[in-house]
Amino acid sequence: MKTIKLREGKERSLLRRHPWVFQGSVAKGGADAGETVRVESASGEFLAWAAFSPSSSIRVRAWSFDEAERIDAEFFARRIAAAIRLRERLAIQSNGVRLVHGEADGLPGLIVDRYADTLVAQFLSAGTDKWKAVIADALLAATGLTRLYERSDSGVRQLEGLGQATGWLRGDGPTTVELTESSWRLKLDVAEGHKTGYYLDQRDNRADFARWVRQLGAQRVLNCYSYTGGFSVAALAGGATEVISVDSSGPALARASEHVLLNGFDPAHHTALDADVNATLRQLLKDGKQFDAIVLDPPKFAPSAAHADRASRAYKDINRLGLKLLAPGGLLTTYSCSGGIGAELFQKIVAGAGMDAGVDAYIVKRLEASPDHPTTICFPEGEYLKGLALLRA
Repeated sequence: MKTIKLREGKERSLLRRHPWVFQGSVAKGGADAGETVRVESASGEFLAWAAFSPSSSIRVRAWSFDEAERIDAEFFARRIAAAIRLRERLAIQSNGVRLVHGEADGLPGLIVDRYADTLVAQFLSAGTDKWKAVIADALLAATGLTRLYERSDSGVRQLEGLGQATGWLRGDGPTTVELTESSWRLKLDVAEGHKTGYYLDQRDNRADFARWVRQLGAQRVLNCYSYTGGFSVAALAGGATEVISVDSSGPALARASEHVLLNGFDPAHHTALDADVNATLRQLLKDGKQFDAIVLDPPKFAPSAAHADRASRAYKDINRLGLKLLAPGGLLTTYSCSGGIGAELFQKIVAGAGMDAGVDAYIVKRLEASPDHPTTICFPEGEYLKGLALLRA
């Protein structure tokens, strides 16, 4: 077993059970990509068993802080079984569930979503990539399923020195799956689309949005960065009669329109607009339009803290426009999935947008990812999705 020795004083994060060690904290030692290493303090104290990544600035990702534990097939079977047990206890009312959420489940760099009878996995670190076959077998054994599709096509893999990999890892067949969420039916293609095919992290927020639309009697709803229309379906379920879905992806909007029909809603109540969101917001404002409820769920503007300043300006701009388009008493649900923008900073950005728009608003609820995308107290970086539900004063 190869040993990685840390610099003096750099052991504190591992002692707090934070799983990352950055390149600058390593004094000496190395290994092949994904190889399991013993991590020690400068004085030789055992700290963790970890996966080594020679290409990444996150040089070491800890698997276990227990010196007696061995990183083998049984280890992965135990971790995966524990992650699935947690989701079973959460009693999620959907056949679309995140089963493994990376560091929060003690498996850094592994994302696994279940869509009905199909598993979709992303192997985003050198360690998980090296153990891919073992992990695939453990997932099928733990779930009793036979189909596992790989979507390791995130740009994060480049930072790990890994190429893209997609396709069936186990089983085969059609890649289109039907999802049930709340009382709605949704379709996705696990081989295409964003991430693993759908945004399961917004499940609870979509349910809340439908409830708020009904409670507030919101009729005119604008869903920006709508993707395949999850929030649009929620708005229609809440009784909205004029819903506009705006996205720059024609295929995603076609799926959104399909979802409207699939759930029995009148297609005359839904408009799919293939357009740039910023330009659309400005044009709607110029046209004097107002909406009773607006969703702003943009893509990741700040992949890291280094991009925070530029991202802050982008978030402020769309929120300023959204607040100006909101009718008095209307609802804005606004989100950031950028890891480089914390919840406190995001609220300050939205507050600044309100100042510029000349609009005040009540915070009805602070929003976050659904509970099958957990954040642990030892790994706060896992809290990537944050949002605010606002009522315009």
